[in-house]
Amino acid sequence: MAGTGRRDFLEGLRDGLPIGLGYLAVAFSLGIAAREAGLTAVQGFVASLLSIASAGEYAGFTFIAAQASYAEIALGTLITNARYLLMSTALSQRFSDETPLAQRIGVGLGVTDELFGLAIARPLVRPIYQYGAMLSSIPLWCIGTSAGIVAGQLLPARVVTALSVSLFGMFLAVIMPAARTDRVVRVCVLASFAASYAASHLIPFTMGWSNGTRIIALTVVISAAAALVRPIDPEGDDAA
Repeated sequence: MAGTGRRDFLEGLRDGLPIGLGYLAVAFSLGIAAREAGLTAVQGFVASLLSIASAGEYAGFTFIAAQASYAEIALGTLITNARYLLMSTALSQRFSDETPLAQRIGVGLGVTDELFGLAIARPLVRPIYQYGAMLSSIPLWCIGTSAGIVAGQLLPARVVTALSVSLFGMFLAVIMPAARTDRVVRVCVLASFAASYAASHLIPFTMGWSNGTRIIALTVVISAAAALVRPIDPEGDDAA
């Protein structure tokens, strides 16, 4: 049994390393955003270690830069990271019945889109495998954030501004494939752009809100509207 555990751990280390290298580049862009929000390299490292979520961290750094309240930051990151609740639920079904609760929680602390993909591709999830994948990927995520912050402090302002655009490129790379094939996603993206501009510049009622409050309100309203108008068909993919 010990030999099996060691083999699973080494496999996790191997499979998680390419993910970690990708994290290093993405987190570097997040580090630029963290630097703009006033975080130090140590603070950025800790933030990435505790969050491990690109969209969630970017939302958090945006809220911090906007001087949002603690409640706004907590609620905004909760909404942004809500998908991990679903991933953790699905992942829990792949554990052996004998898996202790402590180990389930340990794996849950490191659920990301990519690590979830690794786990769900296996017929049975062994916590030791996930620990290996987490060990070889998550530290690179944290290091990338800190490196981005340090680079943002050393590089000229023009270069930092140029690098900050790469984060928006990352998000475009995430949403564009889905927007091309799914009309609902495409409409939601366009509606988000339009609603954000209107709430910030055209609607007197929302213009006085903080950036954090506007982001939270728009996220809830647009996602709820999409779910009501075009709910996902539980019997199959209804992406028209």
